[in-house]
Amino acid sequence: MDTISITQLKQQAGKTPCSAALDVQLQSCVTKSTKSGKPYLLITLVDSSDQFSLKIWDNLPQYKAIQELPPESFLRLEGEWIQNQYGIDGINWQFRLLNDGEIQQFLSGDPATQEIQQRDWNDILTITADIADPRLHGLCTLFIQKYGDRFRRTAAARKNHHARRGGIVEHVAQMMRCGVAICSVYPDLNRDLIVAAILFHDSGKLWENSYSETGFSQTYTLEGEMLGHIPLGINLIDKLWEELLQSPLATHWDKLTPKNELVRIHLLHLIASHHGTYEYGSPTLPRTPEAHALHHIDNLDAKYEMFKQAYRIAPELAPDILQKQFPLPANLVRPLEHFRPTENQSPNAPTQPAAPPRKDIPKQPTNLDVDNELETKPFTGELF
Repeated sequence: MDTISITQLKQQAGKTPCSAALDVQLQSCVTKSTKSGKPYLLITLVDSSDQFSLKIWDNLPQYKAIQELPPESFLRLEGEWIQNQYGIDGINWQFRLLNDGEIQQFLSGDPATQEIQQRDWNDILTITADIADPRLHGLCTLFIQKYGDRFRRTAAARKNHHARRGGIVEHVAQMMRCGVAICSVYPDLNRDLIVAAILFHDSGKLWENSYSETGFSQTYTLEGEMLGHIPLGINLIDKLWEELLQSPLATHWDKLTPKNELVRIHLLHLIASHHGTYEYGSPTLPRTPEAHALHHIDNLDAKYEMFKQAYRIAPELAPDILQKQFPLPANLVRPLEHFRPTENQSPNAPTQPAAPPRKDIPKQPTNLDVDNELETKPFTGELF
């Protein structure tokens, strides 16, 4: 029986059972009951690529065995799997503990995910190194030096989007590429400020959604539970800023324009307002173009990731119509594929009056070739 990742399971499982083995870590085990009082366990299982929840009813032999496991146990699950609107479910499945060699191999992570996150980490380093303002450049550099390792094992959320070890690296890198592209279209936007704010906007999640050094289960901290990532991020920036002001780097900063304090307060405002509204947890509303840009860049990438996940797992209701997946607001429709010329048609041969030529949009010079990142590819039958 082939061993696959959770992401692959979500792609393969459907109404027809599929046989597969999974190496996972037990993130949580909670005892619950139905409305009629029937008890069951809800366990959350994770690997380097994703996570899913599984119900275990009290009449199954796994019910008692799972409860006796130590926290964050490493398991191999084998059986048949289906997927419906309620998620993944197992049929005739069983489990065993992984041995030491299997645990080490499991902790090395999924090779495809590792490759993506290494590429994204390199882009984060490249884009932040291109910041011209020495205050923001120094702040980003100090953060990466002090917290880079923890950052690289933090998730962007506990669920919904990028909810995996290192997910924040993928989220931040894509936001940076998007932010650089937007600043080339709106050159009046302060690119340095937006790039720095993208790096820091979820920095408080290092204490809210981080992982241990040797595991794929998110940890809980008192700071994360009682304060949340926005206040934690603001506090972190203030501490790093004060540390920088005491360093030799800041010797001539008082002569720079704009003033130091103005740079600091604008950065803090972007972090404070990036959720966009009070009801979504921002202590203040976006009050500058950069703050609005950050909010929409963040929201776009989170929603885009949710669509990616939903297209992989949503049951089909009718041709091109898929079942709604929380937290997206409605049933999904498969997107329009990219135009492809027929075999007998030259790509440049017009079949209708040609549209007027587009004027090139001036683009700010950058060390990162954004166009390569934004290159579209022919549709292959799946959106992502």
